[in-house]
Amino acid sequence: MIPIKVLIIDDSAVMRAVLREIIDGAGDMQVVGCAPDPMAAREMIRTLEPDVLTLDVEMPKMNGIEFLRRLMKLRPMPVLMISSLTEKESQITLEALELGAVDFLPKPTGNSIHALQQSAEEIRDKIRAACGARVRALREAPKPSNVAQSSKVGKALDARVTPAAWTAQHDSNRLIAIGASTGGTEAIREVLVGFPADMPGIVIVQHMPESFTGSFARRLDGLSRIHVKEAVHNERILPGTAYLAPGHSHLSVRRSGGAYYTELAQTDPVNRHRPSVDVLFHSVATVAAQHAVGVILTGMGKDGALGMLAMRGAGAWTIAQDQASCVVYGMPREAVAAGAVDESLPLTAIAGRVLTRLLAPVVVPVSAR
Repeated sequence: MIPIKVLIIDDSAVMRAVLREIIDGAGDMQVVGCAPDPMAAREMIRTLEPDVLTLDVEMPKMNGIEFLRRLMKLRPMPVLMISSLTEKESQITLEALELGAVDFLPKPTGNSIHALQQSAEEIRDKIRAACGARVRALREAPKPSNVAQSSKVGKALDARVTPAAWTAQHDSNRLIAIGASTGGTEAIREVLVGFPADMPGIVIVQHMPESFTGSFARRLDGLSRIHVKEAVHNERILPGTAYLAPGHSHLSVRRSGGAYYTELAQTDPVNRHRPSVDVLFHSVATVAAQHAVGVILTGMGKDGALGMLAMRGAGAWTIAQDQASCVVYGMPREAVAAGAVDESLPLTAIAGRVLTRLLAPVVVPVSAR
């Protein structure tokens, strides 16, 4: 087996040494070079031809974002950003994901190098996923003003759905549940900007550290017609609002008095994740059943497959992102293999399809009658 060739780009000699130890400790990957800054990395990329780069955000001579922007225009390749868990760096990392970075690694501060070593297997998994990721040349994200003009309504509403029809047939019992992981920040954005302002409530799990989810929610809120916020415990789920699970807790849904409410819990991780897509989907299957639409997007691993199977068994309509449009076709593939998916669609078609399904008559499954 040919090992995955990794190039580390980081100005910290300690970080370079720790990452090298972690990567070289796996049998299927190898560090082929270490660069202290992007300028040194350019020649290494040409001569060493790495499969995956790890890239620090703050570095001398050229910051990681500018280097990534140039790289994804001229030589697109899988990149894992290394980011400190701060508000500033979370915003920068989200920008990197928009530019085409596959994923990111948490960068320890102070004496927490031990924490990085404890995450060795997760780091290796991210490198494996990145190596197999679908990477495209940089396409600059549209400005928020252009999003409103071009994609927020027209892109999502296909020929069978008009705003008038949508308003006339709105069902207050409806609920949309979305799960994603690697590559999901951009996939979720693509789906949400396609929704009109009066959507039923939406609940979302994206695998992401807690220091990032607030920034991510605010970024989505600025791009979407719907309101997007980080979920808090025991709030009523309202139409026109999407609730993103905070990175520290599982998000589930309960029903009381004819309304849906959020529930947060810091119980054990499920499928190695907290928040977990399975936790969310299982709760939606229980409380919303045939009134729900489930969407599983790009991501590595199997989180969400069994929860989506429960949703489909309860009568929900379930959609998976197709392989061709996924950054990593892991979670959708597992859901399809489990028999949990009604249809697989390109990312650009999902928002419109969700709307058409919301307009379809609700059918009670035979098992629930």
